[in-house]
Amino acid sequence: MDIVVKESDLIKASEQGVDEFLKVFVDKYKSTVGAEVSAGTMSELNAYQHTLLAYDLFREQINEGGFVQLIQNGYGGYIFHNPFAKSLKLFGAVKLGKLIYAAKEVYDQHKDELEKETTEEEFYSMYVDFEVFDEMEEQFFEIEEESTNIIATYVDEHIELFATVDKEN
Repeated sequence: MDIVVKESDLIKASEQGVDEFLKVFVDKYKSTVGAEVSAGTMSELNAYQHTLLAYDLFREQINEGGFVQLIQNGYGGYIFHNPFAKSLKLFGAVKLGKLIYAAKEVYDQHKDELEKETTEEEFYSMYVDFEVFDEMEEQFFEIEEESTNIIATYVDEHIELFATVDKEN
């Protein structure tokens, strides 16, 4: 499927910063596949587009509730069992790629426990049970801005991999 973004939207967003620039793409992807990524919609985006969508989802989940929330909300497989970390490294976000690989090791070792249905109390106790994620989340917060800038630069320099730019609007 061809994803088309307006050049005027990209210019306007770029003036507001890298987050807004990336948001133009991510919003278009979300409108294409719907609010949730599913097996039925996976083929509608290419690997580069999925990486950008996954990064947006990853940032949102980690900033709201960390790795436990990310996994409990059903995104563990999408983040850890796809070439997300490898793609981030390809984009130049090497530190973030390494961080994802480290978190994947914990996820893989404790997948069943991390993905089980929980009560609210059980969910909150998982933060204690998986304190190993605390340091990883802190690392993410330290590299988030740098990683986002690296990813935005990669997108800008390889824009044709992420969308077709409509220059008429």
